[in-house]
Amino acid sequence: MSNEPKSTFARTLQRAAKIEPGEGPAVVTAFLLYFCVLGGYFAVRPVRETVGTILGADRTADLFVWTWIASLAIVPIYGALCARYRRSVFLPWIYGFVAVSLALIGLVLGASESVAAASFFFVFISVLNLFVVSVLWSFLLELFDAGQTKRLFGVIAAGGTAGALGGPLLTDLTVRFIGNDGVLFMGAGLFVIAIICQRVLLSIWKKSGWQSAAGAIGDKPMGGNPFAGFTLILKSPYLIGIATFVILLASVNTFLYFAQLRIVTDTFADPEVRTQVFSRIDYTVQTLTIIAQLLFTGRIASKWGIGSLLTFVPIAMIVGFLLLASLHTFPILVAVMITRRVGEYSFVRPGREMLFSRVDTETKYKAKNAIDVPVYRGGDALIAQVDSRLDGAGMSPANIALIGAGAAVLWAVNGIVVGRSRREAEVPPAPATS
Repeated sequence: MSNEPKSTFARTLQRAAKIEPGEGPAVVTAFLLYFCVLGGYFAVRPVRETVGTILGADRTADLFVWTWIASLAIVPIYGALCARYRRSVFLPWIYGFVAVSLALIGLVLGASESVAAASFFFVFISVLNLFVVSVLWSFLLELFDAGQTKRLFGVIAAGGTAGALGGPLLTDLTVRFIGNDGVLFMGAGLFVIAIICQRVLLSIWKKSGWQSAAGAIGDKPMGGNPFAGFTLILKSPYLIGIATFVILLASVNTFLYFAQLRIVTDTFADPEVRTQVFSRIDYTVQTLTIIAQLLFTGRIASKWGIGSLLTFVPIAMIVGFLLLASLHTFPILVAVMITRRVGEYSFVRPGREMLFSRVDTETKYKAKNAIDVPVYRGGDALIAQVDSRLDGAGMSPANIALIGAGAAVLWAVNGIVVGRSRREAEVPPAPATS
């Protein structure tokens, strides 16, 4: 009996990703899981952006610091879960916690519009963004081996892009009827569906035998201490290189975020018009991203290697910041923002995840999440304060853009080095000679 996927949807994914016999159910379910996770997040993200515009740029910069502090607190808690519980137990718990938290925050925000409640929500969603996606990729890196990641991660990532497109679209269509608190309930519902998808993937994982081929430790507690993620990073030059890549990525993104804040504020006085502008950018980005992920990501990684995925966007951002330095206008901003986000979702993010396919299970869960959450948010917090101080000292937006270009140069160089390290790790050692 053939194990080939039978549905039209599965056959479409098969043509896009070269799915081999027996892989179809896992790929389709992973696609749907990522759809629900990012759909849930991006459904509530517009509420966060609205909160940011109300709080203002200075307070938002400070919230970047609080987000980093919160991310530092999460890592040992997550490490303790990894050490004590089986993944078939704690992975569904995580998305269940997110669903309950969104519902509770929806109740609080529906009853109160205080600055404290709004600030808490902004920090929670900012940590949620990186954490839940990192947890998902940790699991997928166990489910698929290194060869499968090159063929399949592009199309699986497209499921997240579809969710990132569908989430804000649902919000746009329903927020007038259910309100902002209702949007949070809707996001919670999508995370409940994600739990179901995750349970199906866990079942596939246990039956497939892929984990033994990949050298995983099986579905049991990993042991170790809750801070092992940081220790693993500091002991490995390879992981330090990845952490540096993430810090530089966050630096470039944050410089660009505050350039966006300044230009959009100067260009559009009406907050509702600003929301429309951000929504249209989101729709454009997600549409272009899903096309790129379905058609190009896997093929580029297979033909030119992971390094090509890691360096395209940094090089493009060098050009983008130089354009912003010379022409600090809204059309240039839109072009740079779309290029950055499409490139990051289509190439950088899948490339980053592929870097972890060579490491052991403890590193995939503990070190990876330490890099994805507190390291990333630490870069955010640092550059947010740097940008705020430079702007407060009277530095022109053009000069700040030039500093952003310098960060992009360092990012590109680091991407080349890390990509080369990953490629060298795949080369088998030469046979011993007598």
